[in-house]
Amino acid sequence: MALPKRRHSHSRTRLRRAHDALTKPSVGRCPECGEPKMRHQLCGGCGMYKGRSVLSLEEDLN
Repeated sequence: MALPKRRHSHSRTRLRRAHDALTKPSVGRCPECGEPKMRHQLCGGCGMYKGRSVLSLEEDLN
């Protein structure tokens, strides 16, 4: 395995790590109920995905 002959400077290390920042998740609104949801995910409020009902959510009336 190759080993570096000299250590990298702080600026060179930070230039390499400039692309390692975390990005916040993209959040959209459900077109059916308007609740915020993750992109390309099932809506937790109404159970719709791409305009069709995937999951039937029933409310408990206790």
